[in-house]
Amino acid sequence: MQAITLTGFGDPDVMVWTDHPDPAPAAGEVVIDVAAAGVNRADINQRQGHYPPPAGASEILGLEVSGVISEVGPAVSGWEIGDRICALLSGGGYAERVAVPASQVLPIPDGVDLHTAAALPEAACTVWSNLATTAHLRRGETVLIHGGGSGIGTHAIQVVKALGARSAVTAGSSKKLDACRGLGADILINYTDADFVTAVKENTDGHGVDVVLDNMGAAYLARNVTALAHGGRLVVIGLQGGWDGTLNLAKLMAKRASVHSTSLRSRPTAGRGGKADIVDDVVKHVWPMISAGAVRPVVHAALPIEDVSTAHRMLDDPDTIGKVLLSLT
Repeated sequence: MQAITLTGFGDPDVMVWTDHPDPAPAAGEVVIDVAAAGVNRADINQRQGHYPPPAGASEILGLEVSGVISEVGPAVSGWEIGDRICALLSGGGYAERVAVPASQVLPIPDGVDLHTAAALPEAACTVWSNLATTAHLRRGETVLIHGGGSGIGTHAIQVVKALGARSAVTAGSSKKLDACRGLGADILINYTDADFVTAVKENTDGHGVDVVLDNMGAAYLARNVTALAHGGRLVVIGLQGGWDGTLNLAKLMAKRASVHSTSLRSRPTAGRGGKADIVDDVVKHVWPMISAGAVRPVVHAALPIEDVSTAHRMLDDPDTIGKVLLSLT
């Protein structure tokens, strides 16, 4: 097969499309002929040398794909050759074929085509596991979503609305905020000219937000805690603003609030809270939202796999809204 290989760590031009050994399914795995792969911030971090794959995972970039099952390994039930699916990966998605544990494979939701389905696994599993399972989001609560125009952000806005909660979002342009409004966001904050703490306090009658879904880490840590309501939950899912921050424990205790930091890629497949559990929950709870039209994948662009360098640059483009995909078929 062919796959994207890193010639070194650095800018997007270190990625090349070259021959690579074919994967073979181990026990409990299937092999997927990839139709499309999602591009994620983690891929950029790995390309730059900042985010090595977990032990035993493929060195090839790519954390989500859609495609058709072409091989089924021993001890696999429920999946057959020819099934059209999407899958959550620990690596290996930027390739013509990938082996993945069968428990990380998802059916394609009703109303979603094969290629677009590649936009779903990483966002859906990240959003559901953090908002529903970790933060225990409840109807009527308010969630602050940083990076509202991102793939995670555009998905989270819709899930929050479908759960009967309200969302406040931050973004860096009116174009992105308009898109967030169209997806159901209630409070729109342009972080280039407004302080999000002030904005959420003004729009919640001083209450603050019940949950923060944060992709920034250290840069926003202190202000996120200030923005929390009593009993609020801060969930850190990214470190785009650094990883070494100062936490005011007295303020956190006074609010009876909590801070959670989570990672999807490094979770084991099996066991409580593993990827298999998350995938099951997503199929049970999120897929019906998609089939009903309450949640839809937001795709900014789909490019041929050979244009992977352009796709990576798109994630840093302020005009990009939603997911960027790589097409292989």
